[in-house]
Amino acid sequence: MTQSPRVPDTEVQRAAMRKLSFLVGRWHGETSILRGSGGSLELSQTEEAEYKLDGLVLIIQGVGRSKADGKPALQALGMISYDDEARTYNMRAYNDGRYLETEVRLAEAEKVMTWAFVLGEIRTSSVLRMDDAGDWTEFHEISMNSEPPRKFMEVRVHRQG
Repeated sequence: MTQSPRVPDTEVQRAAMRKLSFLVGRWHGETSILRGSGGSLELSQTEEAEYKLDGLVLIIQGVGRSKADGKPALQALGMISYDDEARTYNMRAYNDGRYLETEVRLAEAEKVMTWAFVLGEIRTSSVLRMDDAGDWTEFHEISMNSEPPRKFMEVRVHRQG
């Protein structure tokens, strides 16, 4: 006997996605990326987050431009959705000609998201939170092989208009 495919509960998905509404809008600020040499790259950062597919997907596009010449130095696009059967948020993120997929965790009581990626021997972990001033902040760590994690990027942007 053939089993019919499960029909997703889009209302449950939309309700879960509304919990991410604190990200929707246009944001501007700064990003600092630590380089291997110990110095840092300072960027002017924009983030744009908007719902697509009637609230089923949240698209976030970030662009960091060099403060020296205004050229893009960091570009990323993330798509977050909610799996009502597994009860998990999932993100597919694109950067530098590749993509990665991961689970996103949302803290219920706060406006905080966490996620991590693994690419070969490289592991990253990230925390996004809204601070008391209402700014979007991100803290990213990286580790390679068996090295302990170290900070590699910080983002602080505030809502425009």
